[in-house]
Amino acid sequence: MSKVKFELEFPIHASPSMLYQYFATPAGLEEWFADRVNSRGKLITFMWDDSEEEAKIITKKADERIKFKWTESEGDDSYFEFRIQVDPLTKDVAVIVTDFADDEDDAEEAKMLWQNQIEELKHTIGA
Repeated sequence: MSKVKFELEFPIHASPSMLYQYFATPAGLEEWFADRVNSRGKLITFMWDDSEEEAKIITKKADERIKFKWTESEGDDSYFEFRIQVDPLTKDVAVIVTDFADDEDDAEEAKMLWQNQIEELKHTIGA
């Protein structure tokens, strides 16, 4: 079964290098994404209350993007990515989140979850 891909864009008043630290480091991710984060090379373990999920870092480019793949979804093309985009004229910064869901209903639920998570990030960094 193919998954539904979606992208969300969030304007954020922060520098790309600062934002990248919140996406690419365990300490940064613990500030807004998960309760605890451990990394062993390219394997990242995210922990929330009673659950634990593992993801692999697929690609990363400092201050621009990082892409993860949940280990439980190895058999498909899904991933989640944080991309930092800077408008060349206005210099406005936006974070683009790309993710996948099983169907449209799950996609709507996931979008709401991402909106809440990014709001938490904005609150954390004071943006």
